[in-house]
Amino acid sequence: MKFHSIVRQLCAWSIIVLAAHVAHAATDPWEMPPMRYSETAASDALARMAADSPDGEIHVPGNTPLEKLRVVLRLLDVPEESQVLVFSKTSKQNPLIHPGNPRCLFFNENSYVGYVPGGDIEVITHDPALGVVFYMIRAGSSPDRMRVVRQGSQCLSCHGSARTESAPGVLVRSVFPDDSGQPLFSLGSFLIDHHSPLNERWGGYYVTGRSSLPHLGNRSFVESPQRTLPDKAVQLDTVDGLIDRSRYLRTTSDIVALMVLEHQCSVHNTLSAAAMNYRRMHWLQKSINPDADPDDGDVGRLADETAARIADLLLFENEASLGDDGIVGGAAFQDAFTQRFPKTRDGRSLAEFQLYSQLFKHRCSYMVYSEAFRALPARIRESVIARLHGILTGNPSPGNHPSLGVSSRKRIAAILGETLPGWPG
Repeated sequence: MKFHSIVRQLCAWSIIVLAAHVAHAATDPWEMPPMRYSETAASDALARMAADSPDGEIHVPGNTPLEKLRVVLRLLDVPEESQVLVFSKTSKQNPLIHPGNPRCLFFNENSYVGYVPGGDIEVITHDPALGVVFYMIRAGSSPDRMRVVRQGSQCLSCHGSARTESAPGVLVRSVFPDDSGQPLFSLGSFLIDHHSPLNERWGGYYVTGRSSLPHLGNRSFVESPQRTLPDKAVQLDTVDGLIDRSRYLRTTSDIVALMVLEHQCSVHNTLSAAAMNYRRMHWLQKSINPDADPDDGDVGRLADETAARIADLLLFENEASLGDDGIVGGAAFQDAFTQRFPKTRDGRSLAEFQLYSQLFKHRCSYMVYSEAFRALPARIRESVIARLHGILTGNPSPGNHPSLGVSSRKRIAAILGETLPGWPG
């Protein structure tokens, strides 16, 4: 009887897996149960605010576009010091974008805000059930009102693909723009995260600050039979003179902010995809055998494998070199950023910058404090924490983060012990 029961379960599992594959051919995984992304109402801060109004509008006082932009940034607790500027035409509002009128991006650990002078305000923010959700904020029925419109398939054509872990997500691309900002895709492009060498980064971006290594920022390109990466950086302290400063909150596109954004987007995508995939596998397994605990089988193994990958990413495994002299950015972003995150009793924080051999002083990501990390299914979150604890209390070895020294491990573990809920001990 036991043998026949096992056979029936295997057959049922095969049918469900086959059905999932067939459905996937026509339907994106996030549109399948249990998520049903497009059909499910969002519950993030912006969605709740819009839901309080019968017409989906929010009160945004201010007489100018920049005043309204500042209100949106404050609503989402996004520091304006995080501004970076993109002049490549790689956005939904491409007709407005060019080197003299770049798109400005702002971010914190949970949300991203984009604005092109003359256009609408774009928001990507984290939702506890849906992961990443997309909005456009447009003019409302009166000068002090703006309409919040949730976006779907148009955004997901770029923001829901293998480049975003096959889940709704965010991405940073580096392209070879011509002098109008149009990407020259014949020269290729790069998907950027903290593993990417600096000579592949920031094509189509303004970059203010200093880099000891060459990069693609602050320049345009022409069609050529062969792509050649530059051998030195074009250094800018400000973009004043390149843009109409009256249309922007700041005249900087800080190099440190860019590097933080690139790291964060990669982590955010991994966390969102992990939550989505686990919940779907859990749902499928419960459909097969409602009485069994899915975490005792394949779903639990998936959680542990995913947790190992997340832990490696949080510990900046294979972080790209910043060069012998590192990078130099402005103090404004660094001050605003570090103030956001918890400190130990003696003042240490995961948000302290190093900027020479590595981006942060303590090689463990501040994204452990993000809403996306807190919203992970408990089985994955607890496994990530256990994995981090095991690494940080162990010794460097070929299979255990050899670049992370013993003293660094102890300092990171001490910080997490005081600042991260659920840390062992």
